[in-house]
Amino acid sequence: MVRLEVTFGRASGATFELATPFVTVGRSDANDIVLDDEHVSARHARIVLGLDAPRVEDLGSTNGTFVRRGDDRVPVTERGEPLGPADVVELGSGAGRAAFTLRFDEGAAHLVSVRPLGETAQAEARLAADPDVLRKLYAAQTRIGRASGLGAVLDAVADAVFELVQACTHVTVVLREQDGPGGAGAGNYLPVLTRARRAVAGGGERFVPVTRSVYRRVLEDRAAVLAAEAATEIGRSASIMRASVRSTIAVPLCRGDDILGVLQVDNRDAPGMLQAPDLELLLVLGEHATLAIAGARVIARLAAAEERLENENRFLRGREARRHAAPSMVGDNEAMRALAALIDKVADTRVTVLIEGETGTGKELVAAAIHERSRRRDRLFVALNCAALAEGLLESELFGHKKGSFTGASEDKKGLFELADGSTLFLDEITEAPIAIQSKLLRALQEGEIRAVGAAEARHVNVRVVAATNRDLEAEVRAGRFREDLYYRLTVFPIRVPPLRERRSDIPLLVAHFLARHARELGKTIAGVAPEAMALLVAYDWPGNVRELENEVQRLAIQAEPGAFASAELLSSRLRRGERTVREAGAQKGSLRDMMAEVERYLLARALREHGDNKTAAAKALGITREGLHKKLRQQDGKE
Repeated sequence: MVRLEVTFGRASGATFELATPFVTVGRSDANDIVLDDEHVSARHARIVLGLDAPRVEDLGSTNGTFVRRGDDRVPVTERGEPLGPADVVELGSGAGRAAFTLRFDEGAAHLVSVRPLGETAQAEARLAADPDVLRKLYAAQTRIGRASGLGAVLDAVADAVFELVQACTHVTVVLREQDGPGGAGAGNYLPVLTRARRAVAGGGERFVPVTRSVYRRVLEDRAAVLAAEAATEIGRSASIMRASVRSTIAVPLCRGDDILGVLQVDNRDAPGMLQAPDLELLLVLGEHATLAIAGARVIARLAAAEERLENENRFLRGREARRHAAPSMVGDNEAMRALAALIDKVADTRVTVLIEGETGTGKELVAAAIHERSRRRDRLFVALNCAALAEGLLESELFGHKKGSFTGASEDKKGLFELADGSTLFLDEITEAPIAIQSKLLRALQEGEIRAVGAAEARHVNVRVVAATNRDLEAEVRAGRFREDLYYRLTVFPIRVPPLRERRSDIPLLVAHFLARHARELGKTIAGVAPEAMALLVAYDWPGNVRELENEVQRLAIQAEPGAFASAELLSSRLRRGERTVREAGAQKGSLRDMMAEVERYLLARALREHGDNKTAAAKALGITREGLHKKLRQQDGKE
């Protein structure tokens, strides 16, 4: 029996018997042990009684938990600290603290019989001579094998023990904690189930640890052990034991060289004693129980991992959906309507799409819109900027690598193609991919096969690739920087995202959208953008496109007074330079539509004048097509 003895504090001198594997200590009455001291928190610490060594864990206390070893005072975290025989646990500091020690009262067990695990086959042969025992053993193993879940498996094991061993009154299953290597619970064995026969008088299912001398013999010799203790030892060590004789069988639960736990079978509060044939029965049963327990724990870990991954995927899908929602398609310009129509046509196909456009036009948002309108929308949208990684890292990031394939490859890693299996992979700045990587990309697009770095075999994936570039891909091919065969594979369905200067009529819509978003993030209300400021925003050429516009609007939102309009004085200096253009255009204060029309008329006229009425050159300088220029001139003349 383990006893807790208070050595300092208001309860100094008190002794508590620890009858469960987990014991909480604190000021609250909800704890197993209540210590009403000044520096003790409501739920201060927890004692975990493992078979190797107990440990103490801090439960987020205010004043901390410490283990004093001689002159050393070790702080305790939630991961825990093991306790030795001379260690003192301190809850808090100073005069208001409480302190206690643990003491183990156990007599030495008298070993009656020992059966090494290697004798399981001989035990099975001896049991086979008794048809009745063999039938019961087969039925028990069948029930254990059919049990689903660790709890059901443990219950089936306990039922089987009671069926096979009539002198048994209590069954305890001890399992090793499943923390990772070096974790607080690594190698620590804890009781997970205690069952008593219903016929036992007052037989509550209380935790009774395996006698440590028996436990050590089981682990050291890898053997099943039958032990008995004298009445005087039992009376001194365990008050809940009232019988004059106790016998115990401890059977290791082994999988290969790994001992997962111990099956403990007790005779308590009943006449008679466990015998050597019972030991052989349990030796055989333990072998089958181990397989079922190990399988149940693996299934539980896989289920937990699957649930965790599903939760992570659900969170990431939600984040991506919020990130690539309506903002990607803000705009009512004719060019944007045409873009939306192209997206609708190609979204639910398997065709590779190449998105072309200047930096900042929103190519990734267009790719996300293609994904969200396809049947792959329930899978995670995966994106990578090919310019962000060096060649060696880019290959590993795309296709994965095997452990040991290069320096630093300490474990296997899945690539983005594998992660995007069944989904969409967006490759931004595709022209930045080195030629060596381009050949692998071509194979992935043509054959649907990828090969991880250092892998011997290829893997088939179902990935829809959407690529993007801000360069002239044909020019890159002519310059020898991009593979021609990959170019033709990517340009099956090209989509051009228009720059912001080609859809100036969308600028007020985008400004309103970004202003509302950033005002909401800043927690303040902004009335809007003053007409003079909007005229400057519309007149500016926006070389950084939508990304630059959003940054400018965010600047406005930060500077604007709550409830007021964002005025032209708040714009950055590069936009303020456009005030001269607005003045030269003769734009009078009035409606935004009228001011925009005046500015646009002035810009068209100036471009034609500067290029000698050459409409092709003027259109190129304005960043629009010749047909677009003709349309705007007709609109200015009132013909449309």
